[in-house]
Amino acid sequence: MREARAARSFVSAQQVAELAGVSRSAVSRTFTDGASVSAATRQKVRSAADTLGYHVNHLARSLINEDSGIVCLIGAEINTPYQARMLDALTRRLQAINRVGMVINTSGDRDSVELALRQTLNYRAGATVVLSGSPPASLIDTCVNSGQRVILINRDDHLDGPKNVTLDNVGAAREAFLMLRRAGCERLAVVSSLAGTPSLVARAQGFQAAAAEAGLQVRVTATGPTSYASGFEAGRLLLSGSERPQAAFCVTDLLACGFMDAARFEFGLSVPQEICVIGFDDIEQAGWVSYNLTTFRQPIDQIADHIMRLLAEPEENDVEGEAACFQAVPVWRRSVRPK
Repeated sequence: MREARAARSFVSAQQVAELAGVSRSAVSRTFTDGASVSAATRQKVRSAADTLGYHVNHLARSLINEDSGIVCLIGAEINTPYQARMLDALTRRLQAINRVGMVINTSGDRDSVELALRQTLNYRAGATVVLSGSPPASLIDTCVNSGQRVILINRDDHLDGPKNVTLDNVGAAREAFLMLRRAGCERLAVVSSLAGTPSLVARAQGFQAAAAEAGLQVRVTATGPTSYASGFEAGRLLLSGSERPQAAFCVTDLLACGFMDAARFEFGLSVPQEICVIGFDDIEQAGWVSYNLTTFRQPIDQIADHIMRLLAEPEENDVEGEAACFQAVPVWRRSVRPK
């Protein structure tokens, strides 16, 4: 059995042609959209293909047509709930339009990331979508220089060539500040991460700027990656002093969940009576009864739909630097005292 498997190879179009009693070109036309082929020939070819288990080699076709139908998805921290939801939305939509998503996780070492990226170029990936992670600008330049269409999500690289899909992170952070001020909070903190991605930095800086304009200082803490554990550790550090904050704006929900658990289980604080917490992303856990987290919802489905429209447009319609900006909507739950 093992030897039989080792000897097995993919069925060729020539084998299908011989079984169907037609020419090799007839097989090719049968599986080419819009090509001319009679109904009888199409039926014979498809019947032979089903019998033999034949599948069209799209990679081989791409060597001729320069279009493999592959879209490269580059991201970091893709195990986090927000990134997982974005990947789910994008890959589902790509499948619906007969394209294939090739995911590259840039959380690994630089050499392995560059090797994976070059593999997508070898496979003639026609487009690259860079998620709001930390892939360096040099990798984006490689994609652009290879002739790929590049779409950036939540990044401010200001590179020539890519299209940008952004979120108003600063505006949402300012709204978070106002929400906490209306709740009567004056001693404020920001919980961020060491990931340093453009979107996370913009949220932290936006909140700090709004507080500075109101004459208030903000304690900013970042203890590690964008994780529950980092949020928990930030809570332990921020809440251990005598001048503990009355509220915290966490730049992601995952950080907020960790922070809330530190407040409740390490220090016995009541949320929101003794400390208010706001997160960002509206991940599934934010709505769990144990958290009831007030947060900001990213319009993931709208962003994914917009990206599909960009991919469907002819390349000659591309405008360098073109950007679309989406709004994050506040979702009120019970981690902030009523307005």
